[in-house]
Amino acid sequence: MKISDQTLKLLQEQIAIEANAANYYLSVASWCKVTGYSGASCFFRAHSAEEREHMSKIIQYLNGLKIHAQIPATEQPPQNMESLEQVCKIALDNEKNVTQSINKIIDTAQDEKDHRTSVFLEWFVNEQINEEDLFESIMQKFDIIGRDKLALHEIDKILDKLKDTS
Repeated sequence: MKISDQTLKLLQEQIAIEANAANYYLSVASWCKVTGYSGASCFFRAHSAEEREHMSKIIQYLNGLKIHAQIPATEQPPQNMESLEQVCKIALDNEKNVTQSINKIIDTAQDEKDHRTSVFLEWFVNEQINEEDLFESIMQKFDIIGRDKLALHEIDKILDKLKDTS
């Protein structure tokens, strides 16, 4: 095997994290749509697809090493969404957790002198920098624009424009 059991375990866990993130974003997209946030719905639907792509990258990496990736069952996403701000805050927290998970895999790979996996994960490090910056900027919109109905309408329009840049 070209990677250690510990690194493999962490990569398999990362597949599950990405799958759960994709499901969360898809659930949020559905909630946004029925709540009247069409722009946010498009944004989160695109983000769900992006998370599935991340999962696929890890699977393809393992397959390239002739390792069968374990495709996990996913957790049911929360259904008690209360506000657009809440779902964006949860998304930011989730992205921070993903960053910690990626960092843990890199730390393990580097400790084991697994340069191949470390180099592979550099893309994810850059992606997580962008993801956290994106959701932090979205959260700032609530403070700058506000939380009244007109402000939420503007934030929804901003999210619609961001769907193509995330």
